[in-house]
Amino acid sequence: MILLARHGQTFWNRERRIQGRSESALTPLGERQAAAMASLVADIVRRDAGPPWRLVSSPIGRAVQTATAISRAADLPIELDPRLAEIACGDWEGRLWDDVSAELPDSVPRDERFYLAPGGETFDQVSDRVADWLSGLPDEPDRRVIAVSHGVLGRHLRGAYGTFDRAALLSQDVPQDAIFRLWNGQIDRLDCEPVE
Repeated sequence: MILLARHGQTFWNRERRIQGRSESALTPLGERQAAAMASLVADIVRRDAGPPWRLVSSPIGRAVQTATAISRAADLPIELDPRLAEIACGDWEGRLWDDVSAELPDSVPRDERFYLAPGGETFDQVSDRVADWLSGLPDEPDRRVIAVSHGVLGRHLRGAYGTFDRAALLSQDVPQDAIFRLWNGQIDRLDCEPVE
């Protein structure tokens, strides 16, 4: 089983600023979202009678902040893995999405734009990182991993697990108030307690 969480809302999320590998702290709402995800994850971990759990996070600060809340709630140490880091967005990091979008042809689908950043990562590079990470995990039913990551990376992880085609992978939502359970060939969204 993999429990996949995206970090809580950041200041740059709120501003619609491209983050990529750059740092932006959680907003007060993001901190409450992280706490809600932590509570949900801890409840699942406590009720599970399977093998021991691991908590693995992207090394980027916003993911580590979220993983820290989960670590405290579930009483698990955090392992950092750069393969769970967000897509590198190169020269676009720190820029507003509206400004970047105005420079791109209208024919470029919205969810494909991440992969066009000068100096950034391609779709295949992100997919390869995710495949490498997944290949190192124990097989089901012995797999017990909590992964804390990001929007684009989370899409790729769910897409690889579910063997989605590119269009299906890109069309997935990326909530900051839910976790995804990847288990027994299924992907289930588990919503957290609402926070304001």
